[in-house]
Amino acid sequence: EFRRVLFRSGRLPHPEAGTMNRREFLFLGTKLGLGVALGAVSLSHAQSRDQPMTTTKRKRIFITGSSDGLGYLAAETLLSQGHEVVVHVRNPARMEAVKKLVERGAKATVGDLSDMAQIRDLARQVNDLGRMDAVIHNAGVFSGPHVLMVNTVAPYLLTALIRRPQRLIYISSAMHLGGSTDLSRIDWTGKTATGTYSDSKLYLTALAMAVARLWPDVYSNAVNPGWVPTKMGGPNAPDDLHLGHATQEWLAASDDPEARTSGGYWHHMRRTEPHAAVHDVKFQNRLLEALAAATGTTLE
Repeated sequence: EFRRVLFRSGRLPHPEAGTMNRREFLFLGTKLGLGVALGAVSLSHAQSRDQPMTTTKRKRIFITGSSDGLGYLAAETLLSQGHEVVVHVRNPARMEAVKKLVERGAKATVGDLSDMAQIRDLARQVNDLGRMDAVIHNAGVFSGPHVLMVNTVAPYLLTALIRRPQRLIYISSAMHLGGSTDLSRIDWTGKTATGTYSDSKLYLTALAMAVARLWPDVYSNAVNPGWVPTKMGGPNAPDDLHLGHATQEWLAASDDPEARTSGGYWHHMRRTEPHAAVHDVKFQNRLLEALAAATGTTLE
């Protein structure tokens, strides 16, 4: 197996996790420009480090998948800034992983995002805690039959069921650029593996832009955190770990004018261009219709 394309631009594949075989590598290289992929250097890595964060008031922020990785680090930072943080773990056995966060004042919720009933119950738990100011849809898996359920269906259903916050942040990936726009073959239930990680992140990014269009009173954005050294990204990931969670924290809590915008696809504190389908209203509508049919819940 061939490890990911080492690529430092926010516009081309910059995988955070998993493995890629030679055939997949060549396909993405051909599609996105292999010469660029192997030679590009991202300036945003250095340029964005010193961007200030301005916060004005304490915010209540819910973060899915916050028992480790970028979700945990975001929760730590936001707690340190004085915000009220609601963390999430997959099952009661994972509560130990957020013990330190809870001891610092975080509230904890539980729910398996591969199970529709548990997703609905998770939304209830969050609503019972009061209206969130921001929700960071951070949880994700790289492979397996549940990749679409966890990475796309769960964020959609939680978006539809959680009392509408002021800000929504969806953690995407540069690998969304390799996703397919063909929705006809998709099994959203997770019973069969019909979609890839790239597909799931394309759909998630399009969801973020659809929400920005349909809910003008909400700041909805997608973030490519880069390929960073987390459990998913692996110890040899080349990106800056701090930058991997800084953008979503900023979008969730800052009152900087740029943070209070919507419809952006962000990489290391800078807007970049996503897959063309992400801003295609017809594709967004087809996606929303498919997710509504699969879940029995419409985004209104």
